Amino acid sequence: MILPIFLCYLASPLILLDSKQVSAFQIKSRSHPSELFVIRKKYASSSISNTAFKSRTKISSSAAATADDTYTVQILMSDTGGGHRASANALRDAFDVLYPGKIQCDIVDIYTEYGPFWPFNDYVALYKIMAEYPFLWDWFYHFGATPFGLWLNEIMLETFCFAPFKECINRPSGDTNARADMVVSVHPLCQDIPLKILAYLDSNGKTTNPLQARTTPFATVVTDLGGAHPTWFNMAVDKCFVPSDELYQLALARDLRPEQIIQHGLPIRKGFWGMNDDIASAFSLSTSSGVKEATNMVSEDFFGDLVRTVTRGGNKKRSKSYTQDKASSEKSTFRKKLGLNCDSPAVLVVGGGDGMGGIVETASCLGKKLSSDAQSTNNQFQMVVVCGNNQDAKTRLEETIWPEGVNVKINGFVNNMDEWMRACDAIVTKAGPGTIAEASICGLPCMLSSYLPGQEEGNIPFVENAGFGTYSGDPLEISETVSSWLREEEKLKSMRNAALNAARPFATLCIAQDLAKMLFATKQTKNSAIK
Repeated sequence: MILPIFLCYLASPLILLDSKQVSAFQIKSRSHPSELFVIRKKYASSSISNTAFKSRTKISSSAAATADDTYTVQILMSDTGGGHRASANALRDAFDVLYPGKIQCDIVDIYTEYGPFWPFNDYVALYKIMAEYPFLWDWFYHFGATPFGLWLNEIMLETFCFAPFKECINRPSGDTNARADMVVSVHPLCQDIPLKILAYLDSNGKTTNPLQARTTPFATVVTDLGGAHPTWFNMAVDKCFVPSDELYQLALARDLRPEQIIQHGLPIRKGFWGMNDDIASAFSLSTSSGVKEATNMVSEDFFGDLVRTVTRGGNKKRSKSYTQDKASSEKSTFRKKLGLNCDSPAVLVVGGGDGMGGIVETASCLGKKLSSDAQSTNNQFQMVVVCGNNQDAKTRLEETIWPEGVNVKINGFVNNMDEWMRACDAIVTKAGPGTIAEASICGLPCMLSSYLPGQEEGNIPFVENAGFGTYSGDPLEISETVSSWLREEEKLKSMRNAALNAARPFATLCIAQDLAKMLFATKQTKNSAIK
């Protein structure tokens, strides 16, 4: 009986899931499109070459400081979904903007690059299979909620991954010959083992207890939004950055102390940051005279002050006049740039970086509904579809003959998602945390079309309770809902305002600044001790 359970564990990249605490919401099961339950032959031999991910150290482009001036950060993640690497890249970019030439980042997919054998080194392929068929994810997910699953994961990782992961964490970081000055995790399976390894390294092999011997600073940046599984929250971390009230409570429930928990928002891509060139220049000047001055910033809170300057009531909700005026002017600018009509309503349909979530059926149904609306109202509509890396979906949609009254643009993977979001009036998307956070910054009402059971399930009530969207897995219902939004200007305006109120545009910069404070203070202490 143990063998089947063990095999179930091996096939699942994320089994450590506590059903009592995985989500801040108790939600009844929601249906999925039936086509997701059909296993396709194309996944029968799915695998990804390990060598393709041997990218090794990723150095920030601005890293030109000497070894004595260099601060290094290792960011641990796994490419199980696009959000983890996007968050790591966002933090790297924020360091480059705030502390140019001072902080070098080593971003590593620790499982793909250092996993000793299958399944540890093949989590990405396994993730794609189960993300395509949520019933698989749901099955393994609930297995991981059992005490046996929790125990088995801990034993297996420590037995087989401790040594290779130690090699990763101990490797030279940046332009230095030493391991990183700080370790940051942006993945739920990158807490327990890395913390034990740091304790082992810091104690010269005397212990693996991170509460006793670890001196290297370690921080977790949670990249889920409305719900998160318990492996995100380890009481041995120095700081745990959470994006929402719901996850703040989950962190407390996992025995983290309030002083360990910092709430700013999700780390998001640079194109969505809530800053302009003047703000960046002001902060850059405040730290441009050297590392010593940057170190002195430890007691200051530049972006905290900035957030309070442009917020209402201290709750980090942006000024309506500021965001509405900016969003309105941006929409016209980006529509001209992207070849969209400036006067016709536009909806954006996305399936995430992997193009998942029944995007073909949803786009086809919505296109027919908008065409019908165009004929009955004598108006024109626009639909932009971003298929991500799903080439099959892109080809099928490009071959579709679209009815009159709706102008359709089909894209594959795009690097300017911020522009497409700012050019549209609403978005249809999988309930991924990053997309939701980015959409809120752009004031986009969200029609959630699919989700992964577990961590993404909590994102649905997050959006619904905030008043800027809803969920349906039925393409017909999705089409009717989006159609009603585009035809009711007051409804659309109300949801747009709700989205902007939920937005946290300064989150990435605030997180980066807090991490830098930890980094500067710790290294300064170490240097003083050496002298």
